[in-house]
Amino acid sequence: MTETKLAPGDAAPEFTLPTAAGGAVSLEDYRGKRVILYFYPAAMTPGCTKQACDFRDSLDQLAAEGFVVLGVSKDKPAKLATFAERDGLTFPLLSDPELTVHKAYAAYGLKKLYGKEVEGVIRSTFVIDGDGKVEQALYNVKATGHVASLKKKLGLA
Repeated sequence: MTETKLAPGDAAPEFTLPTAAGGAVSLEDYRGKRVILYFYPAAMTPGCTKQACDFRDSLDQLAAEGFVVLGVSKDKPAKLATFAERDGLTFPLLSDPELTVHKAYAAYGLKKLYGKEVEGVIRSTFVIDGDGKVEQALYNVKATGHVASLKKKLGLA
């Protein structure tokens, strides 16, 4: 059940997902803008909180450079709303409990966890250009330091 990993130049899979705020967001809504789409295992866990807060703290700089940040997890919208409120997250958090979008981006599958191979969410980040093409596909990223590393790759550090 391994999905094909995305690579730069690939068309980013389209999606529409419910948000923590109760609406819905589609990738198409952001045509013309560069999107940072990141997948994380679970809201309110230490690593995911660290990563989300790093994105929150970099949001002004990323927005000034024309980037929109979207976070995706398998959590239900109610849990995402609690997460957003608890940590002051002002970018959209999207709910994908069926893992459809995770799988389309190959952000769900076999991974190593404490030395064992398990099936689960693969912490991944994608940079998508204004035409809906993948600029960067980063798989198995670390929660801590990822945003700083991403900003370097984007020439913003």
